[in-house]
Amino acid sequence: MTGHAPTLSVNVNAIAMLRNRRDLPWPDVARFARIALEAGAAGITVHPRPDQRHVRFSDLPVLARLVAEHGQGAEFNIEGYPSEDFLELALANLPHQATLVPDDPAQSTSDHGWDFARHEVFLTRTAARLKAAGIRVSLFADPSPVALDIAARTGADRVEFYTGPYGATHSDPAARERELDTLGKGGDRAVELGLGVNVGHDLTLENLPALVARMPYVAEASIGHALTADALELGMAGAVRAYREALAGAA
Repeated sequence: MTGHAPTLSVNVNAIAMLRNRRDLPWPDVARFARIALEAGAAGITVHPRPDQRHVRFSDLPVLARLVAEHGQGAEFNIEGYPSEDFLELALANLPHQATLVPDDPAQSTSDHGWDFARHEVFLTRTAARLKAAGIRVSLFADPSPVALDIAARTGADRVEFYTGPYGATHSDPAARERELDTLGKGGDRAVELGLGVNVGHDLTLENLPALVARMPYVAEASIGHALTADALELGMAGAVRAYREALAGAA
């Protein structure tokens, strides 16, 4: 066990998507990000897609400034496919972390990790470019120990495990144990290789404690959909506190 719980980075894409349903400035993405930080979230995550259907490019400097002004070690994480346009956005806003995902622009959400064997050279060059600007690099990954050996060669600082298959087992305890075992073995190998481990996708108040108990070395959990849904009942501040407690339960 480690002596600290994983940090919570709140993904505000779902809030932005709700805002974008109308030509109106509410819900105010920055306002909810501020509430999350004031309630103890350690960071804010955004995924600026090319069509801006979630956060808009204009949201990025506002949120970067908000996180910087909050202080207290808060971090800004920008994730996305590392096209030239995305890299220019990242370099213009200088997040603490860039999480690189292998998304097609038409995907509704991230749903698989990188093919590291195919993209090793591309990711190595991209990671070097971002790190030269002082940005930590995390690569979206499936928990394959063999693939992680290649990921470690890219120079990335961390991997973020795609936890969708684990989240999908909410009504099948046996399948949940199998997926947790797969994640745990992948995480163990990542640590052996010197990679930090983040997690994200379909993580909930119910499935987080077992995940953190098996993988106490997780550095950060990026959570958006479930936390936003729980905020409808608990309020944003209440949801952030609940998720922080779930993350700390196994620490």
